[in-house]
Amino acid sequence: MLSRTLVDLNAERRARRAAILVTDIADGTQRLVRDAEIAADPLAEPLGRHLAAGRSGLIEAEGRTLFLTVQVPPVRLVVIGAVHISQALVPMAAALDLAVTVIDPRTAFASPERFPDVALVPEWPDAALGGSVPALDRYCALAALTHDPKIDDPALIAALTAECFYIGALGSRKTHAARVERLRLAGFTQARIGEIRAPIGLAIGAVSPAEIALSVLAQVVAALRRAPREPGA
Repeated sequence: MLSRTLVDLNAERRARRAAILVTDIADGTQRLVRDAEIAADPLAEPLGRHLAAGRSGLIEAEGRTLFLTVQVPPVRLVVIGAVHISQALVPMAAALDLAVTVIDPRTAFASPERFPDVALVPEWPDAALGGSVPALDRYCALAALTHDPKIDDPALIAALTAECFYIGALGSRKTHAARVERLRLAGFTQARIGEIRAPIGLAIGAVSPAEIALSVLAQVVAALRRAPREPGA
């Protein structure tokens, strides 16, 4: 690998941006394709497919064998609300290799006894995000689960601003309609607000906290792998 390519690849890694190193097996030539460049690349379809899967591998293109080395930042899941759903969600998310952080200023809920072995931040989201918790980015998912606008709204605003790949919020359609109006008054467009998955989770008929957690994680994975949305999801 050329030193310049390595420098560029490491720069993308430090910035938590995805990139793919394309290596021609026949002659060893390499080129780096950054995430933002994939759509305009001649190999856009296989590059996009491998990036969505987060997997490296061989492809055949224009009579040549190429190896795609996929570099994807570790995916983070920020959970707003140390609630029962979160207690079920955290171990499931860990099994999916998601780096989980739970934020809730209510110390009666955000206790190590209820949330062992997880990054637990007993602060208000607007203070925690970008402070004690690394700033959100495009490789972060955020699930707002408190039902309390004072806690959820600042986190949703931060996630919308950071263009997180997944943003979900608990609540009925009536609750979400009021939330939409608050976010509109905060300056977000209807299209941007529409990126919020609400009611949160895939429609699997979930009723228990564990089932809701499962539906949320399924929706996170679908968004990460860039699967098409369900109608109305």
